[in-house]
Amino acid sequence: MQFALNMSWLEATMLAGVRMVAFLVIAPPFSHNAFPLRIKGMLAVALAIVVAPRATVGYTSLGTGPFLLALVAQLIAGALLGFFVFLVFSAIQSAGNLIDLFAGFQMAQAFDPQSLVNGAQFTRLMHMIAIALLFASGGYELILGGLVRTFDALPVTGMLDMSEPGAQLIGGVTQMFLAAVQIAGPIMLVLFLADVGLALLTRVAPQMNAFSMGYPLKILITLLVAGVVFLALPRVVGALVEDGLSLMGVVT
Repeated sequence: MQFALNMSWLEATMLAGVRMVAFLVIAPPFSHNAFPLRIKGMLAVALAIVVAPRATVGYTSLGTGPFLLALVAQLIAGALLGFFVFLVFSAIQSAGNLIDLFAGFQMAQAFDPQSLVNGAQFTRLMHMIAIALLFASGGYELILGGLVRTFDALPVTGMLDMSEPGAQLIGGVTQMFLAAVQIAGPIMLVLFLADVGLALLTRVAPQMNAFSMGYPLKILITLLVAGVVFLALPRVVGALVEDGLSLMGVVT
């Protein structure tokens, strides 16, 4: 018994798998270390087989040199696409970092080896909630769908024009910081007003030593106001998914 192996299909599928692997290693929620590398590899192979009908359109077998060049190009494309998604969702982690900074939780900073996040309580909590919401809301399906559609705009033999992604990267970083301030803005404002109130109280009645009540009061205020922020997180995650898909479209 003999089997006929379509080398063009196999090469195109391998190139698509390289883009998938580079994307899944960097882009949330798949970049979380709770997903073992072998699971990411298996998922990338499965997605490459699914996307093979798109990736093999117009593809012809390449020589060794052009194939290695296309391999590197797919690695760069997948990593860049994943980084844009990572950049967008870093806004939630940065918002948690701002809350920890203003609430005084930075003294309890620690490194989370699962999510590779270095921060205090709200930094890690908001990061985990964002990942949970991505799965609960089906946002990960939209991200994977956007990744599959990139093969229509950028074939496996195509090369990236780095000028446009480079310009979008600067704008993406700016939008990330702006989104972080918008998410953490209510808590930051309330905590700032609490500090101002304590300062005025200390000036009026120095013997009360109002700042001794500062830490427990700020913790209470943070926990109360954080509930409002968490109620808005599902809409925030949905908006960030749309932003990530738009940035992925710019790359391709």
